[in-house]
Amino acid sequence: MKRLLMATLFGSLLVGCGTSGTETQNPPSPGSAASKPPPTSASAPSSESAAPSRPQAAPGPDCGPVVADMSARERVAQLVVVGVEPSDPAAATELVRTEQVGGIFIGGNETDLFTGNALDRVHDAANVPVSVAIDDEGGRVQRLDQLEGDIPSAREMAQTMSPQEVRALAEERGRAMRELGVTVDYAPSVDLTDEPADEAIGDRSFSTDPAVAREYAKAFADGLTAAGIQPVVKHFPGHGNASGDSHEGLVRTPPLAELREHDLKPYERIDEYGPTTGVMVGHLNVPGLTEGQPASLSPAAYELLRTDYAFDGPVVTDDLGAMRAISDRYPLPEAVLRALQAGADQALWSSGGTVGPVLDRLERAVQSGELPEQRVTESLERVLRSKGACG
Repeated sequence: MKRLLMATLFGSLLVGCGTSGTETQNPPSPGSAASKPPPTSASAPSSESAAPSRPQAAPGPDCGPVVADMSARERVAQLVVVGVEPSDPAAATELVRTEQVGGIFIGGNETDLFTGNALDRVHDAANVPVSVAIDDEGGRVQRLDQLEGDIPSAREMAQTMSPQEVRALAEERGRAMRELGVTVDYAPSVDLTDEPADEAIGDRSFSTDPAVAREYAKAFADGLTAAGIQPVVKHFPGHGNASGDSHEGLVRTPPLAELREHDLKPYERIDEYGPTTGVMVGHLNVPGLTEGQPASLSPAAYELLRTDYAFDGPVVTDDLGAMRAISDRYPLPEAVLRALQAGADQALWSSGGTVGPVLDRLERAVQSGELPEQRVTESLERVLRSKGACG
C-alpha cells in the first residue's frame, strides 16, 4: 500500500541524510498556528551586521521526472495543505483522489480518520505521496489523546522532564502517529513566553529562556524524526511576545532588532533540529520587517528565514482560512496566492473555502506570470523531497 511505500521512502531519505489552530482546546485549525540534506549552519547576525547571501541548496534527489508527469494544476495542488473533516473519511479520500493536493490537515477531536484504516485509503488515492498533518504538541493542543493518551504541555515538559525523556516521549508519540498514517506534526513550538497558561501561546511554550526552549524543542523534534514523522517548528519569527491572538486579528511583535536578541534565538543553527524539519510562519506584524503585513504573506519574512537563518527546508503558512489576521483582509484564494508569491512552499487552511477556486486562481496566476513558474518549481521540489517522492 502507498503508505508503506512512503514510509520506506522517508526512512531511506533519513538514512541518506545521516540522521526535525485555532489551537485552544483541541479545535480544528493548526496554527497559533523533508527533505534535503541539512543546510549550512549559521547563526543570525546582529541587526547591525550585513545579511549573508542566500544559501545554495545542497544537491538532492532529482525531482524532474516526477514534476514532468504532473499537469500545471497538479503542480500547484502540491503546494496546498487542506483541512479535512475528521469525521468524514470518504470526503478526505475523494479530495485527494480528485484534486491530488500535496497534503491534508486533520484537526478537531473526532477520530474517524485515524481508525478502520481510513488513512490507508487516503494515501492510496494519491498519485504522489500525500502528507497527512496534525498539530499534536501536548497539553491544550493535541489530536491523538483519545486514542493514544494525554501528553503534557510544552511548559510542563520543561518543568518536569529531562530533554532525554521528552525525546523518548516524542518518539513514542511519533511511532503511534506513523501507525495511524500521519506523516507530519506541526510541533514543536519554539515561541518564548512566560504568559499565563491559557493565553494564545501560554503553556505551549517550553520556556521564556531561548536556550531552554531550544533544547527541549530539539529533543521533541529529534523524537519525531526518529519515528519517521516530519516535525515543524513554529511560529516564525516568534509569537511568544506578540500582542494579541492571530485567531482574532493581526498581532504585533516587538521590532525585528528585539526579536533577533530573544524570540529568534531558537532559529539559529536551525539545521541542528534535523534534516526533515519544516518551519511554520505565523500571521505576525513585525516592525522593521513586515511593516503592517502578516509575516505569512511577507516576502521579507521568508527572506529573513532563508538568508539570515540559512534555512532551505519546507516552509508552511499558519492557517490562512480560519484566522482573522488573514480572513479579515483577503478571500482565501487571494491569501493562498499571496503566501506562495511571498515565498511559502505550502499554503495551509483548515476552513474558509473549497479547493477548486483556490487551484483555479493559482493556475491563472501561473499562466499570467503573477506566480512565476520558477517560484512554483522551487517550492514544488522542496515539498516533494520532504515526502520522499523524488529519486
